[in-house]
Amino acid sequence: MSTIERIKKKIEKIYYEDKNIVSFARRYKFEDRSKGSDTLCMILSGYKEFTWDIIFDRIKKFADDDMDICIVSSGLYSERLSQIAKENNWSYLSVKHNSVTLTQNTTLKLFPNAKNIYKLDEDIFVTKNFFKTLRETYDKVQKNGDYNVGFVAPILPINGFAHVLLLQKLNLIEYYEKHFEKVKFAAGDDRMIENNSEVAKFMWGEGNIVPHIDELDEFLNNAPFSYSASTVRFSIGAIFYHRDLWENMNYFKVDISKGMGIDETQICCYCIDKSKGMIIAENTCAGHLSFRWQNEEIKKYYEENQDKFKIKKIN
Repeated sequence: MSTIERIKKKIEKIYYEDKNIVSFARRYKFEDRSKGSDTLCMILSGYKEFTWDIIFDRIKKFADDDMDICIVSSGLYSERLSQIAKENNWSYLSVKHNSVTLTQNTTLKLFPNAKNIYKLDEDIFVTKNFFKTLRETYDKVQKNGDYNVGFVAPILPINGFAHVLLLQKLNLIEYYEKHFEKVKFAAGDDRMIENNSEVAKFMWGEGNIVPHIDELDEFLNNAPFSYSASTVRFSIGAIFYHRDLWENMNYFKVDISKGMGIDETQICCYCIDKSKGMIIAENTCAGHLSFRWQNEEIKKYYEENQDKFKIKKIN
């Protein structure tokens, strides 16, 4: 074993085995406008600036006034994000080391009163009923449902599990299978819901077959209460959970990578191991812009079709 390999293994051992060293960041800048609320919405942001105007406009419109909101950047400091936070009386946290697990741990440590946690990625488009429905679904399922709840997510049209629920509700299974592929509750780079930009456009309303997300949210909200539990790994771009889940996990584990996807793996594995339901609230939705193999084409589509992403007034 070379000297470099020995040093690397020693560093990895420290990162993996001594959580007290790396669970929380030591170098960060925190612009604190906390209200001391028991509810926190943290938005991981910093790398898709082209989405920010609409993303944050939706959060400003639909989030509760008494909620703490914190924009969180991993590995960078953004003057524009700082200004957005200031204008909206939100907090802004910039963590020096680029690690999504370290960044989330640090955020939750800085908001000790937050018992109810919404976590959003910067490519998630929330809707009118998003916040209240996730929280209400958590409470209803935990109290009277079939599962002990781990986390709750909305229907996300571009999601390996949730897109099937949407196709079922819109009676589009046959259409989807004719034009794209066999419908399965499945995520991964081999599935068109993640690797095909035409599928992403379809889910964003190209052809006017799938409704605008605000129309879809209203449609789902008017339906009888329903939920599902994901039977596969679930993409956690938009979730709601209680603080004790994070505490009982002994926080997100931090390694020497940027941590992309590691938080998802950890929370899904924990829920499976501890028999916690990964619940999908079927009475609301949120838009997910795209997955990585779709990103380049969907960015162009986004810039050319802003009305499909902006808030649509529902009569």
